[in-house]
Amino acid sequence: MLTLPPSTRIFIAREPIDMRRSFDGLSVAVRSMMQQDPMSGYMFIFLNKTRSLVKALYWDRGGYCLWAKRLERGRFTVLPASRGGACVELDWADLMMLIGGIDLQSAKRRPIWEPRSAVAAVG
Repeated sequence: MLTLPPSTRIFIAREPIDMRRSFDGLSVAVRSMMQQDPMSGYMFIFLNKTRSLVKALYWDRGGYCLWAKRLERGRFTVLPASRGGACVELDWADLMMLIGGIDLQSAKRRPIWEPRSAVAAVG
């Protein structure tokens, strides 16, 4: 089971990557492709060209963690459209849907209540 604190930011690479890469190769990809620090504690997700394999890299208290899942049939979903850039930020629910095989583009997110900020409440 893949568990992280809910505050962990998750980034997925828009371009496929050679999945022969492991800890060091993926950390170089995070720096060069995503322009992020692989030791930040964020999770970085990579897919292969056929979208049948996903790898996740993150830093956890003194070392890299690497998680992988390979589909025997089918493909992981296409990423949702974004404003460009080398990566897309996902939230935990999006990542679980991606790993679970749910199409993120056709999934509908219902609005949720968020408290107004203290500044907005005063004004």
